[in-house]
Amino acid sequence: MIAETEEVDFFKKAEAQINENAKITGIINQIKALQKQAVNFKHYEKHEALKQTEAKIDALQEELDAIPIIQEFRDSQMEVNDLLQLVAHTISNQVTNEIITSTGGDLLKGETGSKVKNSSPSCSL
Repeated sequence: MIAETEEVDFFKKAEAQINENAKITGIINQIKALQKQAVNFKHYEKHEALKQTEAKIDALQEELDAIPIIQEFRDSQMEVNDLLQLVAHTISNQVTNEIITSTGGDLLKGETGSKVKNSSPSCSL
């Protein structure tokens, strides 16, 4: 169902374009290698080397961000994540409501049957 939505379809196509683009994969691989170096520099407290490596990573990241398909991919990734969050939230609400209803609870208060049975009546003004 979700895998067949327009958003997911676009995401898959954008990812394929990225993976097939030698320039993009080259930049990504350079970033990964520099990130590993940065971790080592940080571990060995090589502050100046770390600073230079982070600057190289930032420059490569900016170069990557300037490629249109990268921005389109990130946008589609956010759309797919939003869709998944909506589905998860809807499922969670339905399960909660079913639990409340099946225990004889109060949906408006969000309380299960045992909570309703065992709570003392409140004073209303």
